[in-house]
Amino acid sequence: MVKLTKTSVFKAQGPDVETPLEKTTRIVRKMVEEEAEQRQSKNDRFRNARLEREANTPTKPSG
Repeated sequence: MVKLTKTSVFKAQGPDVETPLEKTTRIVRKMVEEEAEQRQSKNDRFRNARLEREANTPTKPSG
């Protein structure tokens, strides 16, 4: 068991140091999220364009 002293109990805690692996993970996650947002935006644009085109296309009467 660790012996607690006045300096170890009340030591000021600085900001946690980010390891290289954590830094890489953070950056990659940000990149993946940005790509997903761009892909979703592109899909929404294409879907809206398709729906608009279908709405403006006259239907051929059957008969």
